[in-house]
Amino acid sequence: MKVLIVLTYYRPHTSGLTIYAERLAKGLARRGHQVTVMTSRFDPVTPREETTDGVRVVRVPVAFRISKGVIMPTFGLTATRMVREHDVVSLHLPQFDAAGVAARARLMGKPSTLTYHCDLQLPPRPFNFVVNQVVHLMNRTAGLWADRVVAYTEDFAAHSPYLCQFSHKVEVIPPPVELPPATAEQIAAAARQWGLEGQRPVIGMAARLAAEKGVEVLLEALPRVLANYPHARVLFAGQHQDVLGEEAYAQRLAPLFAQHHERWTFLGVLNPQKMAAFYPNLDVIVVPSLNSTESFGLVQVEAMLCGTPAIASDLPGVRQPVLQTGMGEVVPIGDSAALAEAILKVVGHKERYIRPREEIASRFNSAHTAAQYEALFQRLSRT
Repeated sequence: MKVLIVLTYYRPHTSGLTIYAERLAKGLARRGHQVTVMTSRFDPVTPREETTDGVRVVRVPVAFRISKGVIMPTFGLTATRMVREHDVVSLHLPQFDAAGVAARARLMGKPSTLTYHCDLQLPPRPFNFVVNQVVHLMNRTAGLWADRVVAYTEDFAAHSPYLCQFSHKVEVIPPPVELPPATAEQIAAAARQWGLEGQRPVIGMAARLAAEKGVEVLLEALPRVLANYPHARVLFAGQHQDVLGEEAYAQRLAPLFAQHHERWTFLGVLNPQKMAAFYPNLDVIVVPSLNSTESFGLVQVEAMLCGTPAIASDLPGVRQPVLQTGMGEVVPIGDSAALAEAILKVVGHKERYIRPREEIASRFNSAHTAAQYEALFQRLSRT
């Protein structure tokens, strides 16, 4: 089967959405399908076309940006050609251009699915309000044209205003989770590199430095944690400099980072092997997200696979890894005091939260996700 996956940002951009799409593309390629990813050439340094890990990546040139969106004048021509060449189309929202691709698929008789990753919420400015409305309209149009709409969890599907519009089309497919093995020496070497000897507990966060991630909630919880554990450390894995559209947010948090500079370490973007050594060095990972731009939090499950409990915001979808596994705590959204208490509770009784790796892996894995997409594509192709 020839599968076309379409999304706005792909590698080398790093986000939960791009990681999901990359794992899905590679998983389908491993199952013998011809997979093409069509995306934006948001970074002009990247090649217009390349093949990596059996996945063909086609990047459409970007003329200019509007906030986090990209304007690609040749996108329509490329989409017409690409849809015609493939058997099935997999769209990933939020994505302004998805409606046009879904319409092309419908007109050409090609099945299409739409995976709804999260809501789009730009900062509250007059121009962003207009952009939000346009994107919402295009997303809704894409949903009308698509044959099926995929959600991560029943929880998020039931609470999402967008997904509720298409409840008759919704299929729940758990997200793809994978993590390479790390040796004891690799884990120990990472601990030495990051200066963790005698520094406990270690609190982890893996995200972009973006407003919706709730980084300030953890910063405001730190004094309470440090009062009980003066040598506690925070390791932040992920992009923290020059994050697209988040410059003002970074400036706002700069004084808090300066205040906690001895306890807070930015690690930058880590490759999968480094992430596999990152999680076992943590006592707990936190996902203090603030709104529905986060719908799951893949990093929770990755950490759980390494025996590390998680603390998540009480957001639809985001709370599900903890609720389904029992491997952590759920806290009220934006409540730094509750987050501090949960951190103290988990690190003080970590053994209560540990679950067998096999139990976690049986619920969430990339092979299972790819197989479910394959089955969905095959059903749609037969109708």
